[in-house]
Amino acid sequence: MKTVYLDNNATTQVATEVLEAMLPFFRDLYGNPSSMHFFGGQVARKIRAAREQMAALIGAIPEEIIFTSCGTESDNAAIRSALATNPNRRHIVISRVEHPAVKSLGMDLVRHGYRVTELPIDKEGLLDLEQYEKSLTPDTAVVSLMWANNETGVLFPVEKAAEIARDRGILFHTDAVQAVGKIPIVMKTNAIDMLSLSGHKLHAPKGIGVLYVRKGTKYNPFLIGGHQEKQRRGGTENTPSIIGLGKACELAAQNMETENTKVKGLRDKLEVELLSRIPNSRVNGDVLHRLPNTTNISFEFVEGEGILLLMDEHGICASSGSACTSGSLQPSHVLRAMGVPFTMAHGSIRFSLSVYTTEAEIDFVIKKLPPIIERLRSMSPYWHPGEPACAPE
Repeated sequence: MKTVYLDNNATTQVATEVLEAMLPFFRDLYGNPSSMHFFGGQVARKIRAAREQMAALIGAIPEEIIFTSCGTESDNAAIRSALATNPNRRHIVISRVEHPAVKSLGMDLVRHGYRVTELPIDKEGLLDLEQYEKSLTPDTAVVSLMWANNETGVLFPVEKAAEIARDRGILFHTDAVQAVGKIPIVMKTNAIDMLSLSGHKLHAPKGIGVLYVRKGTKYNPFLIGGHQEKQRRGGTENTPSIIGLGKACELAAQNMETENTKVKGLRDKLEVELLSRIPNSRVNGDVLHRLPNTTNISFEFVEGEGILLLMDEHGICASSGSACTSGSLQPSHVLRAMGVPFTMAHGSIRFSLSVYTTEAEIDFVIKKLPPIIERLRSMSPYWHPGEPACAPE
């Protein structure tokens, strides 16, 4: 059975070119890049080249790139550094729909005496900049807002938000894990101080991430150890993965137009066809300000986990918008923050495409999903075709 993989916001396949670029650093070029000898030095030069590839993708300069283990480490490092370099400030601003790497850190910081403001979003998943500006105080040390939401793909106006923070003398960080490689980003022309990304979201391996720190920004290391990354992140470099990420960034730059034309077109086709064939369905999130590869669709009166299980029987991979698999019967915090009705939120599915997604795969999902929803609804006590929604909120 062929796998139809539409869960690319969770992780992506490692590109063939990325794997080929990595292999020599497992077998032949295995030297420590910090070593004085030529064998290690040639590896260090390759890391410098990868740093340049990474910087080029986001319009930065190489010395602003710090290699980390993942997006979560990058998020933690950015926020904790902002607090350490502004010890007299005890306030942090985030949104209600941040990734757990930021949201859970905020909860932990509250237990240590910090104040965290979680900004609400509207029913389309958009942020109110006027309300955001009012949340900033002289005690605010850092703002951390995601560039693109991992569940809905909705984009926040982080560049404008960063300008507002800069004018107040406040550091600004963005979790851009979902955005990098899918939309144009030029750090040289914006006011963002720190940016996080993760390699496995753009066809590099898992276990490699980046924290961008704007030149001149005060930075306190998260991991203390050796002199690596100009003493900004201790630990022997994960050379094969760094090389792989560099190659993935080069490919992402080449594929940016494809992301915003072919991939977007396939996403739109999937969305339009499913909405037209399946009654009582809706798109969650603003349809204009979002990533080109993501759609989050709710199917009323069914459970997302049931949809995923039946799709899996056909080899279709996607994600549910609820957290039932983690032991909770509550819909995702993102959909709750948007005010998605209970009967819709529980039946939400995120489809996230990549440059490797084909039209034949999209056609396959369009064919298989409507009967799955019909089957599940036939078992629901709340589903009455042709009648108004009557399930309890």
